[in-house]
Amino acid sequence: MTSTAPEPVEDLLRDLRPRVLGLLVRRCGDLADAEDALQEALLVAATRWQVDGLPDDPRAWLVRVAERRLVDTVRADVARRRREETTARRDPASAGLAPAGLGGGTTPAARPAAPGGGPGEDGRAVDVDDSLTLFFLCCHPDLPPASAVALTLRTVGGLTTAEIARAFGVPEATMTQRITRAKRSLAALDRPFATLGPGEWDARLAAVLRVLYVVFTEGHTATSGPHLRRADLSGEAIRLARTVHALLPDDPEVGGLLALLLLTDARRDARTGPRGELVPLAEQDRSRWDHAQIVEGVRIVTATLPHGLVGSYQVQAAVAALHAQAPSTDATDWERVLALYSVLERLDPSPHVTLNRAVAVAMVDGPRAGLALLDGLDDALATSHRLPAVRAHLLERAGETRAAVGQYVAAAAATPSPAERDYLTLRAARLRTLP
Repeated sequence: MTSTAPEPVEDLLRDLRPRVLGLLVRRCGDLADAEDALQEALLVAATRWQVDGLPDDPRAWLVRVAERRLVDTVRADVARRRREETTARRDPASAGLAPAGLGGGTTPAARPAAPGGGPGEDGRAVDVDDSLTLFFLCCHPDLPPASAVALTLRTVGGLTTAEIARAFGVPEATMTQRITRAKRSLAALDRPFATLGPGEWDARLAAVLRVLYVVFTEGHTATSGPHLRRADLSGEAIRLARTVHALLPDDPEVGGLLALLLLTDARRDARTGPRGELVPLAEQDRSRWDHAQIVEGVRIVTATLPHGLVGSYQVQAAVAALHAQAPSTDATDWERVLALYSVLERLDPSPHVTLNRAVAVAMVDGPRAGLALLDGLDDALATSHRLPAVRAHLLERAGETRAAVGQYVAAAAATPSPAERDYLTLRAARLRTLP
């Protein structure tokens, strides 16, 4: 054991959890058993590491402890089955159970492991990060896409059920039921974590990209906690997006997602002021943006353009590139931004896309034109703070101060982010002081 911990234990455990879980699932083939074993190992680590210091290899330590728990589970299961078989032989009618091997299921030790190979350019398997492997395994095609994404976000992505519910715009209880049903559906499948062939990786790619996008979004603007940003989530999403891009360098949506994350994350240092307060895009000091990351993101999205504008992440990355390359908000090529949002609305229509297009319309044709587009979104975005926030901004630009104050207050009440709430409240207070 090392004498002192180089970083808080809870942060290290949070970082290690998905990687260890991926390895355990590959070895035992059962998600529920792997989660239970890992949870026990994490509890032991949280207590012992604080006292004894970190082990030389924390990841290997967690794997060893969790695997011991898995072995104990298998032994207990085998012993239980033997007792059931003995009871059944003595009195089959009263036991009401089938002997092992005749419809009684398999123990974790008997389930096939799911190796972590991904698709290479020649179709052969290549080594993939354990976390990414588990992302693909959880995004099972037999699950509805929304359920697969939700399960993966909860199991591997590091998000709470409440955070996932907010991302999907549904009540937390609804999301809990959705995740529970997804786990049950996987448990009922034959070998849900078996080796994936190249075609199976392709079938799950869209769901995995969605997971990475949601994880990054929660990291970029946290919906809980005192800070605007959670670097652990946004950083991990970018890391895994890079891995997917290395595996599939010619896929335009993979490249589009990575470029979008890089270009968005490049603004991270300029998004908060000295006291952690939110600084909106129009007021950011663009010299504080990560220009090396912008260059990389622009290069990646540009490389996808020969395929045409074929996917939503690719189009969003193109919009982000226009913002990143503009010297100011007013100098942004808003007509091209508007054209791209019109394309995006055809490719992947949603109320949120329309909301963003309304901002672009306002910058091109004036705030009242943008406001007109918002009128049909109240039902679809009834629980979102972004609709009243955008409406407030456009009303302010249109000179309707009193109406803008009301919308800023409504947006502040609806947002789960403390940093956003403070910004919106302050904006309303400033407008109240105007004549």
